[in-house]
Amino acid sequence: MVMQVSMNIAIAGASGYAGGEALRLLLAHPEFVFGSLQAHSSRGPVRDHHPHLPIEQELEGLNAERLAEADAVILALPHGASGKLAAEVAELNPDVFLVDLGADHRLENPADWAAFYPGEHAGSWTYAMPELIGQRERLAGARRLAAPGCNASAVTFAAQPALAAGIAEPDVVAVLAVGYSGAGKSLKPHLLASEATGSLAPYQVGGIHRHIPEIAQNLSRAGVTAHVSLTPVLAPVSRGILATVSMPAAPGTTQDDVDRAYDLYAGEPFVTAASEPPSTGPITGSNLAPVCARLDKDGRRITAVCAIDNLVKGTAGAAIQSMNLALGLPETLGLPAVGVAP
Repeated sequence: MVMQVSMNIAIAGASGYAGGEALRLLLAHPEFVFGSLQAHSSRGPVRDHHPHLPIEQELEGLNAERLAEADAVILALPHGASGKLAAEVAELNPDVFLVDLGADHRLENPADWAAFYPGEHAGSWTYAMPELIGQRERLAGARRLAAPGCNASAVTFAAQPALAAGIAEPDVVAVLAVGYSGAGKSLKPHLLASEATGSLAPYQVGGIHRHIPEIAQNLSRAGVTAHVSLTPVLAPVSRGILATVSMPAAPGTTQDDVDRAYDLYAGEPFVTAASEPPSTGPITGSNLAPVCARLDKDGRRITAVCAIDNLVKGTAGAAIQSMNLALGLPETLGLPAVGVAP
């Protein structure tokens, strides 16, 4: 049975890239209307910060009491900033539906949080990745959702089927080309156009990237303890992630075995097994995540390539897809399955 909701939804952090993408997608969603739209320091009409969005509302300052008036709240804040505000909102309105686009509620193990993030662990919420093994059952009826990290999403989609099928060793090496919007909207010297244009820049190299424990947590659903090497590289594009993931193949693995493993995504509306390696351009603006997996010519490794729009399937789109499931709505409601190309 489809539940009719017509929920009033507020957004904290509405002036940023993730908050703006949530606004864009929710404009096309028939079951949500905007309540309070808030930002830490930005003020003025929303259209001044997102000229592509026909929203006349004014941005307000962060205010837990105003957020608590809504039926649902999306927190699009920097890592470490959501936990305290979420707790305040939940205390004022225990029935509020909360979605965190940041990292504060993704990790189940407090030790993982302490190893990669500053501050106290805020606890774990239901992880908003429907394609993760067994996750749809957990999402049904959930009231607290933690959106996945964008890099973690691409690597998980690429590696999960091979590990679940037992045709790859859990030694996951991932190199990602990442668009600059993944770094957020804050002004930093290395994010200036003069620094980025015509340049590729690796960052958080050597096992220190914050998405590593999240990826390992996800891949544990495949019944393995994965070692993850993650090397992201900023590419001079605004959107998109292209993740190339390599894993040692189990002895005797064939390409037919690989193809059968990636049939895990048969019937999925957004994550699909592709016959050719994908690129980011054709899926820009969509909630799609094509994955192509090949057995290397010498049979020793499996290479899987996944493309996503980091702001859609990597963040806001995954959150809204999971909200749909949690609320008993059609999973694809309000989400674009067609990219913008060229």
